Amino acid sequence: MPTLDIRQRSYTKIVATVGPASQSPERIAELLQAGVNVFRLNMAHGTPEDQQPKVDIIRRVSEELNLPVAILADLAGPKIRLGEVENGCIYCERDAEYSFVDGDTGNGPHELTSTYEPLTSELSKGDSVMLADGTVIMQVIAKEPGRVRLKVTQAGDLRSRQGINLPGVKLSVPAISVSDHMHAIWAAKAKVDFVSLSFVRAPDEVKALKDILRSAGSNAGVVAKIEKREALDRLEEIVAASDAVMVARGDLGVEIDVAEMPIQQKRIIRVCHRYEKPVIIATQMLESMHESSRPTRAEVTDVANAVLDGADACMLSGETAIGKFPVKAVEMMNSIARVTESAIPTLMWRDSERTEYATRHDVTRAVVSGAGLMAKQLKAKTLVVASHSGGTALALSQQRNLVPTMGVSTKESTLRKMCLYWGVTPVRGAPACDMQGLIRHADEWARHTCGAKKGDRIVIVGGSHLTAGPDGEQMASGVHDVVVVHEVEGE
Repeated sequence: MPTLDIRQRSYTKIVATVGPASQSPERIAELLQAGVNVFRLNMAHGTPEDQQPKVDIIRRVSEELNLPVAILADLAGPKIRLGEVENGCIYCERDAEYSFVDGDTGNGPHELTSTYEPLTSELSKGDSVMLADGTVIMQVIAKEPGRVRLKVTQAGDLRSRQGINLPGVKLSVPAISVSDHMHAIWAAKAKVDFVSLSFVRAPDEVKALKDILRSAGSNAGVVAKIEKREALDRLEEIVAASDAVMVARGDLGVEIDVAEMPIQQKRIIRVCHRYEKPVIIATQMLESMHESSRPTRAEVTDVANAVLDGADACMLSGETAIGKFPVKAVEMMNSIARVTESAIPTLMWRDSERTEYATRHDVTRAVVSGAGLMAKQLKAKTLVVASHSGGTALALSQQRNLVPTMGVSTKESTLRKMCLYWGVTPVRGAPACDMQGLIRHADEWARHTCGAKKGDRIVIVGGSHLTAGPDGEQMASGVHDVVVVHEVEGE
């Protein structure tokens, strides 16, 4: 399968979950070539011992294809689940009564247990209990020692180990469990690029995960998953504390009124734009492609609207983990995003909306804004961003310029982080600390990858390291960033 060139890849990045349908080296290669930028490892479905071989395969295939790709380790978080139910499945009729009881085993089909030990003490009369992703709803009608009684208000099937959501209930469960802590330490040692925290409720929880990773020697970005009402209540603080954000619509759509979901998605994206943080839209984007080789029209529209709203990335979950058509799902996601992007004359966001919130250096902000405007006005074939830590590349990404952008760095970890940055294609092997060498490399890359011809323009933006003289000393000590316009020389 041929690798997509930059002109066939969407600016919006694609996150794909690795699972039984996609964990072989051959399938990883196909997915990477089809347009995957980030591979997600779901830590709820595998131990570190299970996940390490996947990391090794992804890294090996990335080297073989010379395509940087990021890895996201998704921590399970304090997900509350049912215990075992009688015969593995029961049907809950409307108005039927059930009880949650303490312990691991219930006495008959109408006694339910959970993985959360304090559940019976923390529920109160009148609380709603959402089960099986909200397909079954019960309401607490009475409390007794070690037991709460509930009445079914929405009928449906219950299976063992399905999820429990408790909208509006204040829980004492810690954000980072013992197993999450262990998985985070493994992720740090495995040098994954991003670690996501599930069921975030407060910015301190994000900071706690950062501390765990840093103490283990990792500079991985922390992704806050927005899936609880408490997170929406403190959204700006959580976004400010995070390196990226995921709109986890599965649990969020159960924790809040599902009718709110589209408006909250747009609000989260808008806040992420103001703080210049990448945002991933996740859950059921191409759900029907578990079984079908084509998505529904509603799913296509959902992906397109996420792109129009300004998502940095869209995520595939079961579609690539266990679906029958993982590669076709990636190809479809790429196709929808590309068509949507091509219909928009410009996606550049107004800088005035970001000034109050942005944390990046004001010189960097001004330089990347000017570079993007220059590239547009000069009809440049390529934008090149040289970035040591990735900050300049992220700032340029947030400008949403439609000129193909090449990201270069001396650090492989930075190149992998760029895989989540909208519109930035990380490229290995470029001389990121030598301006003349970088110009030559960019000239060749633009000709072979972007169809540039003699006289076409390339805009290069980078840090002060690009102004160093032959002896390595800075030519201008006050320089933070530089912009160079180059005319393509070769045919």
